[in-house]
Amino acid sequence: MNPYGVLQMQSAGYGFVQTAEGMFYIAQKHLSGAFDGDYVEIAPLRTVQTQKQNSSSKISAKKPPARVVRVIDRSHDTVLGRYEIAEPFGVVVPQDSRIPYDIFTIHAEHPDIAHGSLVRVRIVDYPTRYSAASGVIEEVLDDADIAQSAIESLIAKHKLETRFSEAALAQAQESKIDIKAAQALGYRDISDRLVMTIDPKDAKDFDDALSLDRVEYEGNQCWRLGVHIADVGAFVPWDSSLDLDARRRGTSVYLVDRVIPMLPEVLSNDICSLKPGEMRQTLSVDIYLDHDANMLNVDFYPALIRSAARLTYDDALLALQTYKTLTEDEKSESPLSDLAKLSLPHSILVDTTVGEIASRLSGLSSIAQARIAARVSQGGIDFEHPEAKVVLGSDSEVLSVELRTKTEATMLVEEAMILANEVVACYTFEQQVPSLYRVHEAPASENLAALVPVFSRFSWFDELDTRKFIAGNAHQLQRVINAVDGRLEQYLVKSLLLRAMKRAHYCAQCDPHYGLGLETYSHFTSPIRRYPDLVVHRALRSQLFAHELFPSSQKAALGWLAEHTSNTERIAETAARQSQEIKMIEYMQRFVGRIFPGTISGISQMGIYVQLDNTIEGMVALRHLPDDYYTFDSARFLLIGEESETVYSLGQSVFVCVHDADPANRKLNFTLSDNKSYLEQQASVE
Repeated sequence: MNPYGVLQMQSAGYGFVQTAEGMFYIAQKHLSGAFDGDYVEIAPLRTVQTQKQNSSSKISAKKPPARVVRVIDRSHDTVLGRYEIAEPFGVVVPQDSRIPYDIFTIHAEHPDIAHGSLVRVRIVDYPTRYSAASGVIEEVLDDADIAQSAIESLIAKHKLETRFSEAALAQAQESKIDIKAAQALGYRDISDRLVMTIDPKDAKDFDDALSLDRVEYEGNQCWRLGVHIADVGAFVPWDSSLDLDARRRGTSVYLVDRVIPMLPEVLSNDICSLKPGEMRQTLSVDIYLDHDANMLNVDFYPALIRSAARLTYDDALLALQTYKTLTEDEKSESPLSDLAKLSLPHSILVDTTVGEIASRLSGLSSIAQARIAARVSQGGIDFEHPEAKVVLGSDSEVLSVELRTKTEATMLVEEAMILANEVVACYTFEQQVPSLYRVHEAPASENLAALVPVFSRFSWFDELDTRKFIAGNAHQLQRVINAVDGRLEQYLVKSLLLRAMKRAHYCAQCDPHYGLGLETYSHFTSPIRRYPDLVVHRALRSQLFAHELFPSSQKAALGWLAEHTSNTERIAETAARQSQEIKMIEYMQRFVGRIFPGTISGISQMGIYVQLDNTIEGMVALRHLPDDYYTFDSARFLLIGEESETVYSLGQSVFVCVHDADPANRKLNFTLSDNKSYLEQQASVE
């Protein structure tokens, strides 16, 4: 039986297919009309059938060669490209260099389309060994539409569903909140508690909320941390139309300019959204913690809540920082006079004050810091990493690229959610309830061993136990992260460590989460946007409601659901990242000819990759490096000039000039520059 997999084309014209039997190399002459992203059946070839040595065959020698036997599922229905008139044809040359086929149309059908126009063509006949691809022109676009069209192409390529079935929409419209019915079923009314949501300012769904109170437990004062999650399972039963649509999607997709939700908006943005001042159904977890944030007890129950505040992270941080400036005497005042004057411009408060919110944020932050310290001591690894976020205007134009980093506000939410996920996973595991778990395996030793030659160039690595590091000892990895904190090589080292990690995934068996240092972990806190969380909610509901049983057919499907949702998560993350890249490169078009400082973030036989301070990454191709013959040292990630002995290494600081920016193909090309040119540029700007 032949292996199957997704074809991943390279701009040089060859491709790779990852299968259950490993990675295979596909030469251009063996593509058989397949496009980048197609799901294909392949047949391995004997090595003697590969072409003679050239740049691509050197790569092929590292992977077993194969040919495409047939295309099982096409990833491209339409293609974006430049229209070239070659009577009697209008030939569309794809913008995406990974599509090595021109698409032929009849020029007489579109005589008004000018040579060189940007068009979208729908493919009618795919290429074969004996015929070219043909299609019909659907749309003529302006250059300004390239980035937007590229995002539309991403949606099509990744087969992201943008429409819900009529049955699912009808079911969503019929959904409603019935407070009396919920109380009759045993929902606990805790609407008198001060509950708040804390999210990014551009958040579209609000499915998790927090509360914090000082209560008495077994005669002692303790914290009662409440984590309240939208009760999506009450409105999306297994095998319903809503469930089938959500199950196929597996997750919401957060593209740079839109959200493709897992559930219809009437649920995700209304009935299941924890809006301030409105009664909502939740599955809640009360976690009782002592002064040092050690767990004393846990209580699970269905609840009715009324959120008192919708906070943004920025506003929450402002309130928290202001609260910290107060003296203990001032904190005991009611109301807190200094905080009463504080404006939280992006937030909504209902029947509460900034002072009441701030005091609870302070407690949540203290708990978060204690939980982080405890988890790190157990082997958890903190990969704090700045994340770039494209800020768009009303017409989808790029206004700026912002860097988002962890703050006290983001950490207090994250730690509360991690704790809730952990205790729910412990509960379902101990009760032997069928469920899905979030599993993260330790990194492969060979991946960590490959980093030793790179890290050995830095003095701090001498203080580590190399043997334990290669074995994946979490404490040694955390020591590396601590050692590079604040150093120039910080981003490089963390990036390489992240690349060495295995991907976390969903599993029907409860195995440890290496990165968090936890023995049991699941995803419970985002059922609006992640299907595995909805499965976990059903598991918990089967224990909280006597009349509900965990669906037997869902139990039988858990293995498939784990694999399917892990796959849809990867697709969603890839699409989101690629959409960000498109807009980032669109943003960089305005800086062609400008010089920027950067850091070498990657090295290959094709050239060096350079990351700018705003995390945007581009490439300095070999042809743009100073004249020399360069050797790629894959063991040490070095590019070495034979005659000049110039060495380019990971983490090296360089200056680059933006050579060209191509959003449609997500390509940003640099040329090397120098400090003198950069300073002259800065002086001329000033």
